[in-house]
Amino acid sequence: MKKTWQLEDLDCAHCAMKMQEGIAKVDGVISVSVNYLSARLTIEAEEKDMNRIIQEAVKICRRIEPDCRILL
Repeated sequence: MKKTWQLEDLDCAHCAMKMQEGIAKVDGVISVSVNYLSARLTIEAEEKDMNRIIQEAVKICRRIEPDCRILL
């Protein structure tokens, strides 16, 4: 299952790359893309794991860029 979310207040392309690298390490993530220009986060994972993965992604994003929010 692949899902996409809008990112609010993503200010830095380097931070987007760091978010992508961090989320890619989360157990169960098949693929992840953080697109700085469109401010979108796309995660591919098993449907049963998606809620846990997105909650971890929120923590990772907040740690890297505190003002950035994933619009769930």
